[in-house]
Amino acid sequence: MNQPLAYIHPEAIIAQNVVVEPFTTIDKDVEIGEGTWIGPNVTIMAGARIGKNCKVFPGAVISAMPQDLKFAGEKTTAHIGDNTVIRECVTINRGTIDKLKTVVGANCLIMAYVHVAHDCVIGNNCILANTVQVAGHVEIGDYAIIGGSSSIHQFVHIGAHAMISGGSLIRKDVPPFVKAGREPLSYAGINSIGLRRRGFSDQKIAEIQQLYRLLFLSGLNNNAALDQIELELAPSPERDEVVNFIRNSGRGVIKGYSRNGNGSGE
Repeated sequence: MNQPLAYIHPEAIIAQNVVVEPFTTIDKDVEIGEGTWIGPNVTIMAGARIGKNCKVFPGAVISAMPQDLKFAGEKTTAHIGDNTVIRECVTINRGTIDKLKTVVGANCLIMAYVHVAHDCVIGNNCILANTVQVAGHVEIGDYAIIGGSSSIHQFVHIGAHAMISGGSLIRKDVPPFVKAGREPLSYAGINSIGLRRRGFSDQKIAEIQQLYRLLFLSGLNNNAALDQIELELAPSPERDEVVNFIRNSGRGVIKGYSRNGNGSGE
């Protein structure tokens, strides 16, 4: 629906049944899929690729130039997957020469005042609660939930199905399937409730718990714990996902919790 009080660049590619509310600006080199609703006072800049049946609420800015001094004007994009909801005043920057795109997956909920910086890759079915701040080059796996007012350091990786408490400072990688909280951010058990909601069996959840007991509660360092995991636990997609995540961690992973901050605990 063409709203006369909105500005839509003639080169923008917009499906026939997209609703664009008043006082919104849509630049050239923008693509918007069927059934999407673009609320009032939204700014969608060059390079935006917005999927089907999305909702973008007032004040959001999609595909603005990256806040990176190395950015030299290269042609980059910002992708929003199908059925994703972008709430009020969210800012999502497009990529740089590093990845050439920023990606927010399908079926995500990005709550008000979230910032997603350049070259981030956020998976499908993720929830970022109000005012989460995501620095550049961050990767977040499918079904991850980040609590409100959390800040994520650049280049951090967060594994699939992880759940992180509100107000967290996320400086290290957070492996898949876990809950994390406290300061400094630490392992707080596995996300068993979330896993059950997503169809993981009790047996599979018990296997993941045993894996993290060896990793965080055995007193072994990470390399020794990973060797023990591969000796004691049969190969499975979940085991291999955790092992590969930790072995490939660039920033190092969060530690197990302890009262004195030095050891591990649950």
